[in-house]
Amino acid sequence: MVNQLLFLYCAGVITAMGLLAVNFKNPVYSVLSVMVLFFHVAGLYLLLNAEFLAAIQIIVYAGAILVLYLFVLFLVSLRKEVKIERFIASHKISTLVSLALGGCLLAVIPSFKLGAKGQYPVARVEQLTHTKAMGLELYSNYILPFEIAGLILLIAVIGGLVLARNEKEVKE
Repeated sequence: MVNQLLFLYCAGVITAMGLLAVNFKNPVYSVLSVMVLFFHVAGLYLLLNAEFLAAIQIIVYAGAILVLYLFVLFLVSLRKEVKIERFIASHKISTLVSLALGGCLLAVIPSFKLGAKGQYPVARVEQLTHTKAMGLELYSNYILPFEIAGLILLIAVIGGLVLARNEKEVKE
């Protein structure tokens, strides 16, 4: 019962903070609401006994990604951002499209079926620890998608470096 109440609390806060992040006019408030959202997602991971994922959620998202957001906010003129009208004139159409997509999602939920059980039952995960079980699964069955994701990130970093270099450096 306590786990269900904690889940409902975290889910409610996550939903509310997501809506607030989109609706706040001040970008700093949006970043702060996203930070609260990330911490509550980590709380959901803790409810699922996935301590490693909770720690990664806090370190990577609440730490690194939010620092990146803050750097972007430093580069943007906040005085101009707060005065700009945030929504375009066709927001009624986008609201209707969002409600239609939400209705489609709610219509699909009853057809959801649980997949096959994996090779790591609870007793084996407790024996191995969560981190080791996740590492074994990731680096054995999913090594190709993992390497492809790493390659895509490498290409993105190289592209960012190419875009960020100065033309003066190229000529010299």
